[in-house]
Amino acid sequence: MAATNGGQQVVVIGAGLGGLSAAISLAAAGFKVAVHEKNDRVGGKLNVLTKDGYTFDLGPSILTLPQYFRALFARAGRRFDDYVRIVPVTPHWRNFFEDGTVLDLHMDPAQMQAELRQLPAYSDALWERWQAFLRYSREQYDILEQGYLDQGLDTLWDFLRFYGVFRIGRKIDFRRRMAGTIGAYFDEPHLRAILEYFIKYVGSSAYEAPGYMNLMPNIQFQHDLWYVPGGLYELARGIERLAREVGVALHTGSEVTAIRHEQRRVTGAQLRDGRTVPADIVVSNMEVIPAYERLLGEGPAFLRRLEKFEPACSGLVLHLGTDRIYPQLAHHNFFYSQDQEKHFATVFREKRLPEDPTIYLVAVTRSDPSQAPAGCDNLKVLPHIPYLNDAHPYTREDYLAFKERVVDKLERMGLTDLRRHIRVEDVWTPHDIRERYYSNRGSIYGVVSDWRRNYGFKAPKRSSRYRNLYFTGGSVNPGGGMPMVVLCGQKVADRIVADVRA
Repeated sequence: MAATNGGQQVVVIGAGLGGLSAAISLAAAGFKVAVHEKNDRVGGKLNVLTKDGYTFDLGPSILTLPQYFRALFARAGRRFDDYVRIVPVTPHWRNFFEDGTVLDLHMDPAQMQAELRQLPAYSDALWERWQAFLRYSREQYDILEQGYLDQGLDTLWDFLRFYGVFRIGRKIDFRRRMAGTIGAYFDEPHLRAILEYFIKYVGSSAYEAPGYMNLMPNIQFQHDLWYVPGGLYELARGIERLAREVGVALHTGSEVTAIRHEQRRVTGAQLRDGRTVPADIVVSNMEVIPAYERLLGEGPAFLRRLEKFEPACSGLVLHLGTDRIYPQLAHHNFFYSQDQEKHFATVFREKRLPEDPTIYLVAVTRSDPSQAPAGCDNLKVLPHIPYLNDAHPYTREDYLAFKERVVDKLERMGLTDLRRHIRVEDVWTPHDIRERYYSNRGSIYGVVSDWRRNYGFKAPKRSSRYRNLYFTGGSVNPGGGMPMVVLCGQKVADRIVADVRA
């Protein structure tokens, strides 16, 4: 990004990865940037807990698309690899099913074919369909990357202008749902379940998300899956170092309680200690709906316009330190529901806790034994559950009862005597997530990707109400996940530069 005549003061609310990305990009373009973060460290949901020799990544646990991080560092004239070391993870995932099937995902085609040969339904035709699906996934990724990602498109009208009706109708899998397209390629149930659960990256349902979200398998099969030695919080530390080097003023323990405004312009941020920080431009890394509610005091009439940006799901997050190793686990593992369609319907339509959830489990010590004492495992367990909903209010006791069902399932599916071997336990409910990060109703992933509600679009990067207010993070296009929010921050900065020059 070329430097501007700059000098304008930007206040960024929140030091999540989206906020830090916007701050670094703007500072590199010549703006004066201050970030105010209510918590005591940067990173937002990318967080860390150290307890009794175990180090837990509290938030994201998978790193993909490192090119978007490299692009951020390049804006500041730096090299990502000088700040953060990453290593590939093999296999990508290990998948466990109730019928005893265990299937690994590999980037290498020969290894992947060897895995698929284990399926009773394997045939040359099945392998050809797998390859055809990956080609389709790559086509969806490539075309969405050209516009939606690289151009920072924000609305359906932006989409139509960039791609044209013909390309949308013929090239983009826009009308079908994600699960419907998967079903057109495969009737093999294990592969269908695995491919449907790639939607985990954005906390949505494969039965509600638009078909083009099948671009997500390509993210791994083309660009690999990565880990940061020492824990993923090392990524936040590297980005924090970069932010300080380019002149971003980082203020932790400094909560913004209101955005000051006059008519159609914002004028600054009020802090909890009573001070007001003036600003020519404000960028909110707080999610869009909570920012309008909490910081701007917008009323019901305006907020109703935002209802299509429904929260993505939440999760029950368990961090377990065990006194033994479970050797059957890979770094990333999934334990599938017997009826995944019912699981999705329960969480996303009925907004209820599932009886038989699909469970994501990270055993980080497979790649990094330093994250637990010798001979021990460090396990992160995450089943998706509904966001906080007044129609089905759940108490902490309800969530703890659900936790017992989750542990029951893991013990039944091979983690023998898991309860007996737990030495450290940390539990996060949607209430905890909302309290710590002010996320919308305890959502983990920002805005849900739902064809009926929003065609898969998140909120725009620039406020429709205040000319100099912008948003970044998982509730804003292109959506949740570390690479997407880092890209979002860069695109917000590009939008601001263009607006200042206009």
